[in-house]
Amino acid sequence: MNQKHTPLADALLANSQEQFIPFDVPGHKNSIIELQDYFGEKAVFLDKNSRPGIDFINQPKGVISEAEALFAEAFRAEDSFFMVGGATSCVHAMIMSVCSPGDKLIIPRNSHVSCINSTILSGIIPVYADPGIDDRLGISLGTSVESFENCIKRNRDAKAIFIINPTYYGICPDIKTIVELAHSYGMYVIIDESHGTHFYFNENMPANAMDSGADLSAVSMHKTGGALTQAAALLSRGTIPSSHIRSIISLLQTTSASYLLMASLDIARKNLYFNGREAVGRSMMYVYNARTEINKIGGFYAFDNDILNGNSIYDLDPTKLSINTVGIGLTGSDVYTILNKRYKIQLEFGDIRNILAIGSVGDKEEYYRSLVSALREISEKYKNTSNTSLHEFDYEYFSPIIKMLPQMAFYSRKRIIGIWDSVNSISGGFVMCYPPGIPLLAPGELITRSIVEHIIYAQAEQCDIIGLTPDGNIFIVDQ
Repeated sequence: MNQKHTPLADALLANSQEQFIPFDVPGHKNSIIELQDYFGEKAVFLDKNSRPGIDFINQPKGVISEAEALFAEAFRAEDSFFMVGGATSCVHAMIMSVCSPGDKLIIPRNSHVSCINSTILSGIIPVYADPGIDDRLGISLGTSVESFENCIKRNRDAKAIFIINPTYYGICPDIKTIVELAHSYGMYVIIDESHGTHFYFNENMPANAMDSGADLSAVSMHKTGGALTQAAALLSRGTIPSSHIRSIISLLQTTSASYLLMASLDIARKNLYFNGREAVGRSMMYVYNARTEINKIGGFYAFDNDILNGNSIYDLDPTKLSINTVGIGLTGSDVYTILNKRYKIQLEFGDIRNILAIGSVGDKEEYYRSLVSALREISEKYKNTSNTSLHEFDYEYFSPIIKMLPQMAFYSRKRIIGIWDSVNSISGGFVMCYPPGIPLLAPGELITRSIVEHIIYAQAEQCDIIGLTPDGNIFIVDQ
């Protein structure tokens, strides 16, 4: 196939240049001046719906089909499916493609909320694997082979397992061994590679899903691959009929998919195929140099291969720059806010103990110089700060106690009570710090005192908590 070709992007551009009299949607009909002034005339003219010559997302037979085939080849997959709802829609579609209502799915507890949302949409039974916690960093890890094996042996009737590669913090499990293990028990393997799009385009990256034999994978092209926000793709190794996957996608994805987003997938794929190795290598070098300089500052700790253990931390994404802030007495949320407001540096997020800067194919060296310089100034200003609660707070894995299936709890009658009064109740919804969007509580789970204490502490440290009412109360199942 000709990877220099961008069939969808080319067809869309050609269509926009033809002088059609528009009686179809979108309703702006290229004539709303305010839209043109804000987005640019070209972007507005490229904003089309399904027309002859530019194909139809739910049953592509023309240029979208060609673009998806090129995408699949670039990512060494059998099939690919363009998605405009981000990796969230990919995760939903993958899970519902291999599991039916009542099936078990083995899930690391540090999975994104989109994974657990799928259990509500489909009636699937979640079985949680313990990802492990790093006490010093206060982050969950990549689920070990042993943790998955224990879950598999206790749930031999599970239909599939779900793997995160990499985690938000760049930690990777031993996916090749886990894939082989799951397949030996007849289970499908689904991999969330939302933050691992670039793994396919540089030999120094950790293992990727398709090369490791996974059945399905989600790549969030807008995160590190250079596409527009929300643009993602579902990859398939061919073990599940493409027609079945497409039928599931049609339940979940709009029939009016944005051609701007789909064209960006076409263009970003071409750029990755020809320039990805160099761009990813450049990002890796920038992050390495920044990490080295940050670790010389004092107070900050940017972890590297020194934390590898061959198990729950099997590998690391070298383009992720995760920085622990405990040594200067500030929370990650504090440093995130200082960088944003004082230095105009926008990080991915700050949690209780860490900040995260994401490298990508769009990196520039001066970005990293500015970050290192700002952290030097912050360290000098706050080096005598003391926050004993950061050291005293106990990071632990909250093993979910499931009292009701997520779907049943989500659709049950609920009531709102104070969070301290909710201990020993059943959660009626999700509660999580966002980002990264990993649930502390999911519908149907027992609310324990430890979880409530964690939520209260996170609130006090200015973490954004999703799932509580504006006045800090919580939804519980009204039994």
